[in-house]
Amino acid sequence: MISVEHLSKSFADLKRGPIPALDGVSFEVQPGEIFGLLGPNGAGKTTCLRILSTVLTPTSGRALVAGYDVAREPEKVRAHIGFMSGNTGIYDRMTAWEMVEYFGRLYGLPEDRLKSRLDEIFTTLQMNEIRDLLGSKMSTGMKQKVSIARTIVHDPPVLIFDEPTSGLDVLVARNVLEQIKDLRTQGKCIIFSTHIMREVEKLCDRIAVIYKGKILAIGTRQELSSRYNQPDMEELFFELIREHERELAGAA
Repeated sequence: MISVEHLSKSFADLKRGPIPALDGVSFEVQPGEIFGLLGPNGAGKTTCLRILSTVLTPTSGRALVAGYDVAREPEKVRAHIGFMSGNTGIYDRMTAWEMVEYFGRLYGLPEDRLKSRLDEIFTTLQMNEIRDLLGSKMSTGMKQKVSIARTIVHDPPVLIFDEPTSGLDVLVARNVLEQIKDLRTQGKCIIFSTHIMREVEKLCDRIAVIYKGKILAIGTRQELSSRYNQPDMEELFFELIREHERELAGAA
């Protein structure tokens, strides 16, 4: 469902020249899998996900989403993905129902299908009690539910979550993670970006550790622990980063 091959992205800087944000990143994500991108802020996670969602174009390399090339077929890619970040961007003057309905229309859902889809989502996410509530009156947890609903309204096969629990309290964050787990059981292909160790341990089937635009390791938690002889995921994470820094220092 997602295939990334040697993906790189650089941004121009007048003083320093090209600044690499991604450097030869490669990975695949299958249906029914949650693939975690684990890395600190500035590691390249968001740049990678923005390329996959066609917001940015790669400098080099190739990415296919649902069989479509993100650079050559962006409209087809967008029709097959749902994207959610930690920034809900909920409109204050629209109700929950109006907001999700609006996004369904943007994706071109026929009116009869849209109505049944809204009923289905509002029941599944337990949102019927807030369907007529304005965005300005919603709690953070309610806004996150609406954000998830509009992400999945067109029933896309690929879902991209960019730090969706950022800034949330523990109860709301837990609810978001449970909703993402449920989406996996529906066979969705899910890529999940975070810098929170506990989230990848609980949620992700496979993990890619990314740092300074490079993927340092990929595998299940068990595979990574065995490969690096380190059962503690947090220690493994920091050891990979320390080793990469040593390599950079040696090459300087």
